[in-house]
Amino acid sequence: LQKARDSSVAIFQQNRVLLFSSKLFIIIMSSLSDLINFNLSDSTEKIIAEYIWVGGSGIDIRSKARTLPGPVSDPAKLPKWNYDGSSTDQAPGKDSEVILYPQAIFKDPFRRGNNILVICDVYTPAGEPLPTNKRYNAAKIFSHPDVAAEVPWYGIEQEYTLLQKDINWPLGWPIGGYPGKQGPYYCGIGADKAYGRDIVDAHYKACLFAGINISGINGEVMPGQWEFQVGPSVGISAGDEIWAARYILERITEISGVVVSFDPKPIPGDWNGAGAHANFSTKSMRENGGYEVIKKAIEKLGLRHKEHIAAYGEGNERRLTGKHETADINVFSWGVANRGSSIRVGRDTEKDGKGYFEDRRPASNMDPYVVTSMIAETTILWKKS
Repeated sequence: LQKARDSSVAIFQQNRVLLFSSKLFIIIMSSLSDLINFNLSDSTEKIIAEYIWVGGSGIDIRSKARTLPGPVSDPAKLPKWNYDGSSTDQAPGKDSEVILYPQAIFKDPFRRGNNILVICDVYTPAGEPLPTNKRYNAAKIFSHPDVAAEVPWYGIEQEYTLLQKDINWPLGWPIGGYPGKQGPYYCGIGADKAYGRDIVDAHYKACLFAGINISGINGEVMPGQWEFQVGPSVGISAGDEIWAARYILERITEISGVVVSFDPKPIPGDWNGAGAHANFSTKSMRENGGYEVIKKAIEKLGLRHKEHIAAYGEGNERRLTGKHETADINVFSWGVANRGSSIRVGRDTEKDGKGYFEDRRPASNMDPYVVTSMIAETTILWKKS
């Protein structure tokens, strides 16, 4: 009986220590949360600006923060900055300084208040754009008078896959195993169909807060895979908004202990890949008679199919197989309501005789500056020889 009492007392003491530790942890985390969510505008006019740029791989997002004396809403009024390009595969160690040029501002959903996210592109100290600076050439195309007059609209459907940290296996999938076959997951509801909805919803709201023109979200065909849509956005802003939305998604998955993948075919075999379909229209396409303009634009895209495929993302050949709602990478095709074609035209566009079309070829890891400007260049500026 005494041993039983002693054992009970020991268990009670152990539980009390655990309870105390848990309460202490909660208090510490609560204090940390309070500090993270400080509203600086209550005590200072200074703000934090998070400078964001694309690293040497063309898909890696980098960022660092600096303090500014007060709120800023115009990128031209932000100071240029520099970083160590040798650590991002963008400069040699003996001449490593790379210059950040602020180009677009969004509200910071993490620090809130007057704090901002700043999309930048990258230059040498002499003012030359780096080879990885895809925004520079895109801006030249979008500033061309013929392109600007057509007011090009884009709606980008960015697909991505959520992975379990450390094992690179989709969220919700059994470790080393596979879920049930595809079918119930697309726009699916329920704990056995939708994996990571809290992350997706947090991202949706954070993008709206930031001022990104995010227009929707949905679960994709492969379990653990999701999509968000940005647009309609005009010209260069489509690229700025996609990069800002990707940055926010990376930050939210970081907080959640989950990895986001933009690989176009994260799981080999009988599973859907991940794309970044580009919906596109011009002023002429949106007006009466626009369907004929659309068909001429599609003809041009077909003639430059190889050039577009080469610029539409790494590893896209693993995705564009002619299966899983894709066209064969080597064959250009288009059709009305056909998700197995290179270019899809919607039923409403056909019926109304005007509207937009969807380029289904870009991979999920494409550079939005490259894809959007190339579509504009081919359909508006390029002349058939």
